[in-house]
Amino acid sequence: MKKQALAAFAALWMACACTTGHAATPAERRTDPLDSPRWADMRKEMFPASSQVVFDDRVKVTAPLTAENAMNVPVSVDASALPGVREVLVFADFNPIVRIVRFEPSGAHAALGFRIKLQQSTPVRAAVRTADGTWHVGGTWVNTAGGGCTLPSTSSGSPEWQKRLGEVSSRVWARKEGGERIRLRIIHPIDTGLAAGIPAFFLQDLDLSDDQGKALMHIEGFEPIAENPVFTVDIPAARAAAGYRVSGRDNNGNAISAEIEK
Repeated sequence: MKKQALAAFAALWMACACTTGHAATPAERRTDPLDSPRWADMRKEMFPASSQVVFDDRVKVTAPLTAENAMNVPVSVDASALPGVREVLVFADFNPIVRIVRFEPSGAHAALGFRIKLQQSTPVRAAVRTADGTWHVGGTWVNTAGGGCTLPSTSSGSPEWQKRLGEVSSRVWARKEGGERIRLRIIHPIDTGLAAGIPAFFLQDLDLSDDQGKALMHIEGFEPIAENPVFTVDIPAARAAAGYRVSGRDNNGNAISAEIEK
């Protein structure tokens, strides 16, 4: 009995020492709404140490709760409720390559639709930097059987993509809220470099402008974008134009260029 009492006292003392010996830092007191064990790592990796990072319901990330095809998961990000958006970074906590896409809405709405590859179930987040330097973070969980990042693209085994590499198809239509919506599809296999024997091959930069050359959006792609990427961009009524242009390149220097007619 005496030994049991001493053991119990020692355990109690150690528990008290552990709970009172370390005061929670402000960062530790921030609660991740998605309750991801990777959030602390994501915060260190994505943002400078001095940055102010806040969770914000005005940053909307929409994706299926369960993705049937891990190589082609539709995602849309809408940060248009935030004033002074400078850039938006989209990332997935549990992907082997966490960065997915970054965009700068210089004349378009701070919103973008696209499709991605996921390796496993994960939070998909958008971090929005506003003019004051604050990062506003929103996100959602996506459940999937996974494997999307380590499988070769279906296009990489076909000679057809070599003939059509960089080909752009598009559609423009009026939004009921005003302005226009542009949807682009670019023929490109998009490989992450994680499938055996297949190097990374992905869309790196894409610029959308009006027919006068005035910038509307810059998009920077990373390896987990889905093959034959599709991007949906919303243009405010004040920036609607008679036509639009798209230009860019992939990580091998292959050029992308097209005129978008209504």
